[in-house]
Amino acid sequence: MSGTAPRPGAERNYPLPHAEPDARFTESLVTSVAGVLVGYGYPRLDASADRAALESALAAFLYNPLERSK
Repeated sequence: MSGTAPRPGAERNYPLPHAEPDARFTESLVTSVAGVLVGYGYPRLDASADRAALESALAAFLYNPLERSK
């Protein structure tokens, strides 16, 4: 992937702070992203394990992990 390295001083929008459930993160979002991937020629996400992995990857991209209590 060319051009994906952050430029020095460039502000990032992601990951987002995350402490509460986000109503925008739905099955429909995961289905839409899966549909975009298929549209670009990637295989369909037929296996539930593949769908779970996509959901996990989206969550990791979108949100900061919750801070662990010490």
